[in-house]
Amino acid sequence: MADQSRDEYEPAEADDVLERLAEISEDEAEARARSLREGLEDYDLDEEDADILARYLDGDEDEEDEAPLPVLAIVGRPNVGKSTLVNRILGRREAVVEDVPGVTRDRVSYRAEWMGREFTIVDTGGWEHDAKGIHASVAAQAEMAVDVADAVLLVVEATVGATATDEAVVKMLRRKKKPVVLVANKVDSELVEAEASALWGLGFGEPHPVSALHGRGAADMLDAVMEVLPDVSAFGGVPERGGPRRVALIGRPNVGKSSLLNKTAGAERVVVDDLAGTTRDPVDELVELGGRQWRFVDTAGIRRRQHMAHGADFYASLRTQTALDRAEVAVVLLAVDEVLSEQDVRILQMAIDSGRALVLAFNKWDLLDDERRRYLEREIERDLAHVAWAPRVNLSAKTGWHKDKLVPALDTALEGWETRISTSRLNAFLGELVAAHPHPVRGGKQPRILFATQASSRPPKFVLFTSGFLDPGYRRFITRRLRETFGFVGTPIEVSMRVREKRKR
Repeated sequence: MADQSRDEYEPAEADDVLERLAEISEDEAEARARSLREGLEDYDLDEEDADILARYLDGDEDEEDEAPLPVLAIVGRPNVGKSTLVNRILGRREAVVEDVPGVTRDRVSYRAEWMGREFTIVDTGGWEHDAKGIHASVAAQAEMAVDVADAVLLVVEATVGATATDEAVVKMLRRKKKPVVLVANKVDSELVEAEASALWGLGFGEPHPVSALHGRGAADMLDAVMEVLPDVSAFGGVPERGGPRRVALIGRPNVGKSSLLNKTAGAERVVVDDLAGTTRDPVDELVELGGRQWRFVDTAGIRRRQHMAHGADFYASLRTQTALDRAEVAVVLLAVDEVLSEQDVRILQMAIDSGRALVLAFNKWDLLDDERRRYLEREIERDLAHVAWAPRVNLSAKTGWHKDKLVPALDTALEGWETRISTSRLNAFLGELVAAHPHPVRGGKQPRILFATQASSRPPKFVLFTSGFLDPGYRRFITRRLRETFGFVGTPIEVSMRVREKRKR
């Protein structure tokens, strides 16, 4: 991640884009944008292009919050093919698959689509095998996913039938009363289908015979899933505008999340223990900070049990993702008395990928000595260069020192997250930028930006209609200059392309 900035396009010389942009009047900018928009008529555009252009031209900038996608949890005992089934549904190999039960993964949720409907899959593949209490551990892990799901895909191996572990999961599912689609996996031929019928006895209706490996029966299974999945999830999603702003406290175990929540709330609301991962459930807490109410979500993971060491990592990832889904801004806590770890950087990437506003909170700052401070600055420069745009707060969660400095940082990040640039001003900016620094010629051709619009805010997403593919380094250059020109402090920015060819006459 830290290497991305090195791949950025580097202009040969300085420019006066800001000065030139300031000299362009609104009327002139609008006239330029209209001309560019009319020029697009010479290119082949599809229905999605037309929708983008119709919705986000100047004067039509009101937008609705994106409704949270329905969530499907895939549960079942180890090695029944859950991750293979996830990959089959996604149509690509994303979930890690090995012929070893309990391969752990960082990522636990994926965006999927079937027959034009999008939904989120939560995969419960990661766990650690142990002879003690394995049935309970699998069921407990599945329960975490089911709690945040709208429907459940229960995967059972047809040729083996329902085992004691399956029964433990079934017992939990009956208690949850969520819609369940039963999958009899590893049905690779018609001969095995008869064995699948024995699973009627589980009480979840018709078992759907499927071969996740070969794709057999997957379409019928997904049709059944669509019948029980709601259009909008009852869990997660960015909350509606208005009311207290929602803040996710995230970070690796024992970094101080619960202590910070207690200090901001002014009371011992969350159990704090030196053992990493003491908190079992995320705690939503209304707190007053800076004279205003905020809704904080603590995501300190769960109590680690001897037989669920890797399971705790799964819980932490799932809780973090769930909190991010429900938040508007993420506060990533980093402990300055320890070296920045790979886990810190990974959690930070989860926050960036979630598209939420971002604040970096460096905890235990009061324990920092001069030598550690020097090393820390090097670590920040090396590992956090790709989030130099995020506001930084130095604080002590234990004593509450500098906790009030969170408020201006949160406000700054949320303001950047909600910033919108008019289509006319955006195209004027890009016109001046490209004139000063044209895209490098590739294969005898030079791609041009034909027209641009900001498709949405929260987070800011920009769509560039181009005549050819823009190098990733050049897109990063555009992103950096957007930040320098228009702010966007504390928010990820997405710049996507729609490469279009001239219509043949």
